[in-house]
Amino acid sequence: MNPEVSEWGTRWKTNLLLADIFDMLNLINSNLVAIGSHKPAKQTKPYPRPGNKNKGEHYGKDAVSVPELRKLFAEKRKEHGKQH
Repeated sequence: MNPEVSEWGTRWKTNLLLADIFDMLNLINSNLVAIGSHKPAKQTKPYPRPGNKNKGEHYGKDAVSVPELRKLFAEKRKEHGKQH
């Protein structure tokens, strides 16, 4: 009856919330262990989300500058225009 409330009852939303809670608890636990051992906290891995195809792949080394992004987008627009 209420679309806003019905969205919160979906299994998808529940699973995402549980994964977020798992990640936070994992991070808190890692930080508590680090405090007790006087060592840096370990980098925690996020709980896998459904539909997330990125398995830790990283592209490039550094951030891309704004002029570089503009150039890239302009090239993509040209390619897209040629296809249609």
